[in-house]
Amino acid sequence: MQALEQEIKKLVIETLNLEDLKPEDIDPAAPLFVEGLGLDSIDALELGLALQKAYGVALASDSKENRRHFASVRALADFVSAHRKS
Repeated sequence: MQALEQEIKKLVIETLNLEDLKPEDIDPAAPLFVEGLGLDSIDALELGLALQKAYGVALASDSKENRRHFASVRALADFVSAHRKS
């Protein structure tokens, strides 16, 4: 799971153009929104599309589960691990 978390950290940095961050700067358990990285809803859309492209996972825009899935890098890794297409 650590390898997947590392991949997702890199994906977050590349997708959202966070050039001032390195993967090791991101705590996998830290919140992605408001506190933590301070991402917003536009960032969530971009990240959702990047996850779909990279891992073949689908996130429904109206799903109440999205807040839980996007809680942290670790939560995203758990979601991707459970739903990605091999």
